[in-house]
Amino acid sequence: MNTLAELKAGKLKGAKRLQLVEELVEFPAEIFTLANTLEVLDLSNNKLSDLPAEFACLHRLKRVFLSFNQFKHIPDVLAKCPELIMVAFKGNKISEFALNSLPKNIEWLILTDNRLSELPTDFGNYTQLKKLALAGNELTHLPTSMANCTNLELVRLSANNLTKLDNWLLALPKLAWLAFAGNEFNKAQCLTKSSLQNTPLENFQLEKVIGTGASGVIHLAKSQHQNVAVKLFKGAITSDGYPLDEVNCCLQAGNHNHLINVLSYIEQGADLGLVMELIGTNYANLGLPPSLETCTRDTFNDGCNYPIEAVYKIAKQMANTLTHLHANNVSHGDIYAHNTMINEQYDVLFGDFGAATNLSMLSEHQQQKIQLIEVRAFGCLIEDLLSTVSFSNKQTELFDKMSDIAARALNSTIVSRPSFKALSAVLNNLV
Repeated sequence: MNTLAELKAGKLKGAKRLQLVEELVEFPAEIFTLANTLEVLDLSNNKLSDLPAEFACLHRLKRVFLSFNQFKHIPDVLAKCPELIMVAFKGNKISEFALNSLPKNIEWLILTDNRLSELPTDFGNYTQLKKLALAGNELTHLPTSMANCTNLELVRLSANNLTKLDNWLLALPKLAWLAFAGNEFNKAQCLTKSSLQNTPLENFQLEKVIGTGASGVIHLAKSQHQNVAVKLFKGAITSDGYPLDEVNCCLQAGNHNHLINVLSYIEQGADLGLVMELIGTNYANLGLPPSLETCTRDTFNDGCNYPIEAVYKIAKQMANTLTHLHANNVSHGDIYAHNTMINEQYDVLFGDFGAATNLSMLSEHQQQKIQLIEVRAFGCLIEDLLSTVSFSNKQTELFDKMSDIAARALNSTIVSRPSFKALSAVLNNLV
């Protein structure tokens, strides 16, 4: 993190990145001295409500973070920044989104947790968009022009006021990660019926935090009989939607060998949580989350090298797991290596239902389309894993077969993609 004093003293000359958190109520003019070099500007967690007209002089700016400020509108000066591809306004008070407010080449837009009731009718002009986060607004509908955003890969629409799911949205050729729980047509009113018990939080001794995510904090906990993992949700809304929808999808998904086992749930006053089996230390994340550069695609540690046999085993287990989820009318919404855990034998445990959606209220046709969207995410997962395979392993028949399966799952003609059941059958008989 930088300081305003450093900036004013000229100590940041030539900087490509700048982050200031100083209760700012006005945009510091000294930032313009970095116009010839600045590429990433992070002014999140301040008290800004507008940007000056001179902002357009930041001609090399690629990414701007203005989350957790006081903006009520999207400043149209952003549209005048020629290199800008990422804009983040999470957690503001934005209710106004005027025409032509953003650059046409924008790829990543974060408007989570604002007050938008509608998007501009020209939204379809943002044809380069890959990633769009709109959870936690007041949207009642989406503009039909958005059907032109054919490069969209990840869309978050949970916790809005949408009255239906548009068929044109489900026809976007590159869409792979979609979350839309908690809208007018599918908002959970209470916990789904389950054979699992509602266990009081006081039954557990929370030992330490072992994980954090968008929706909650996971604790190592002791009960009377065993050590468990207790996930407690942070609040009324998360970056992916409502905690109640996540809990319901976990319960609806039921048990499966490759799902993290849910033992009970916690619903007690303001406390909402899940009690899960404690995963052994022999398990580790299969991959890392996407970076600013990869946008929607997972990353891996330097030197990560999965044998092609491991990629095959992981894919077979994942296809079986996803067949199970969709048989139970649950879409995961976040099929990624970073949400998957493996041990040294490449046994899979899959979790994190923060972006999951109950599909029961959709027509059979839309349920099938959602599954084929998730099939594309599965194809991306295989393709990402194949990128880690060593050169010698790539010269094998199994690599070619796995590449072919990935290609079929990634088919831009949605109806030409196989179902998860069909993929499972192919994988089970591949070798």
